[in-house]
Amino acid sequence: MKSPQTNFFDFESLDLYKKSLDYIDFVYDLITLFPKDERFELSSQYKRAAISIALNVAEGYGESIPLAIKYLKTVRGSVRECLGCSTIAFRRNYISEKKYNESRALLTELSKMTAGYRKYLNNKLNK
Repeated sequence: MKSPQTNFFDFESLDLYKKSLDYIDFVYDLITLFPKDERFELSSQYKRAAISIALNVAEGYGESIPLAIKYLKTVRGSVRECLGCSTIAFRRNYISEKKYNESRALLTELSKMTAGYRKYLNNKLNK
């Protein structure tokens, strides 16, 4: 449930951060489709990877540019980890092809946004 906020942190305005929160919501909904015996295996790893995207965006924001880029590399790895988790879930028939494709589309968008932000920071660093 979303609550009204009165104080904001600067990283909360990033579209990448907002989209990563949306993906976390997607993953939490998606893992409800998994069989019970996977609730503490694949689903746990999937949640951690999805959460890692948002946390690393937040943690890297406002740091030195080289450190922020390092956090974005971790974000990129977490996006790939989520893709691996969703692929496993699809191959094991835990999720439908539609949900799998939806996950891939969201991860592609997050990946592109991460690359764009990293490019922006690299350009800023090289000025």
